[in-house]
Formats: sequence, C-alpha cells, structure tokens
Amino acid sequence: MSRNTVSRSLNDVGLAAWFGGTLANAVALNPAAGEADSVHRTGAVANVGWDRWTPVNAAAIGMHLMGGAGLVAGNKSRLAGQRGVATTALIKTALTGAALGVTAYSRALGRKVSEQTDVAVQSGTEPAETTPPEVAAAQRQLRTLQWAVPALTGALLVLDSFMGEQQRPQSVARGVLDRLTPDALTDRLPNR
Repeated sequence: MSRNTVSRSLNDVGLAAWFGGTLANAVALNPAAGEADSVHRTGAVANVGWDRWTPVNAAAIGMHLMGGAGLVAGNKSRLAGQRGVATTALIKTALTGAALGVTAYSRALGRKVSEQTDVAVQSGTEPAETTPPEVAAAQRQLRTLQWAVPALTGALLVLDSFMGEQQRPQSVARGVLDRLTPDALTDRLPNR
C-alpha cells in the first residue's frame, strides 16, 4: 500500500477545523455575544464573529473534500477488494452530504440575521422581544442547527477513526478473505 499522507492530512485537518470551529462558535461566540453592552450590539458581535469564521470554514470544508477524494483514489483497490470498506465509504459520503447541507442552510439563515446588524437580540441565536419576525425565525432555527453541524462532523471524525482501523493489516486480510470465501463467492453469482 502506498502512503496517502497529503490526502489524509487535508481530510483530517479540514474536518477538525470544520468541527472545532462550529463547536466553538456554538459554545462560546453565540452566548458571549449576549454580553455586549446593549441588545442592539449583541447581533453585530455575533454577526462579525460568524462572518469572520465563514471563509475559514469554507477553506476547511474544501480541504476535507479534497483530502477525502484523494483517499478514495488512493484506496480504490481496498474499496473493491476489502469487505465493508465500500459500505463505510458510502456512509461517510452520506454523512458528509448531510453536514454540507446543514452547513449551507445555516449559512443562508446566518445571512438573514447578518443583513440586519442593528436589530436587538439576546444572543447569537436568541431573539429579543423586539427582534423582527424573519430574523427571530432564522435565529430559532440556528439555535438547533448550531449543534447539528458539530454533531454531524463529530460523527465523521468517529467514522474516520473506524476507517483507519479498517486499514490495519489484520483487518485488510480478514476483509479480503471474507470476499474470497465460498459463501461470499456464491453470493456474488447471478441467480439462475
């Protein structure tokens, strides 16, 4: 097997930044914005933080996707020859798609909030009584989504750990042998 250090690094560092940054913003930035000196400054503080994070997050996601594509290319023989690897890769692809979708939707909602910087809010994800309805609705959705992105990307981190375990020599040997057993060969024959 050849090494995939660059691809693995792009995959792992990009995913770590995507996970860690969104978790830090949910845990710290959104609530801390509520400490601003007035409810009219609270939204501006949260918006500045999220607007600064967005390009870094986009770069992290791009790194993760490039690294993932490189890992697929570098492991195509394992995908085809080792039982369980293709299934795990499909699960990772689905989870990545879900994380991308939630991230994109969160950003669209964040833009709705960010467009009105002088609106009174309690925190980055909590409207005040005087918050306009469309901003309040976006904030309520963001209150849930701010945790969905780290949950999905955290699940991807766990799945990447599992995929690393699949690359241990004994796992590779077992997965290849499982493909070659008579039952496995019989399962692959067309029904007559």
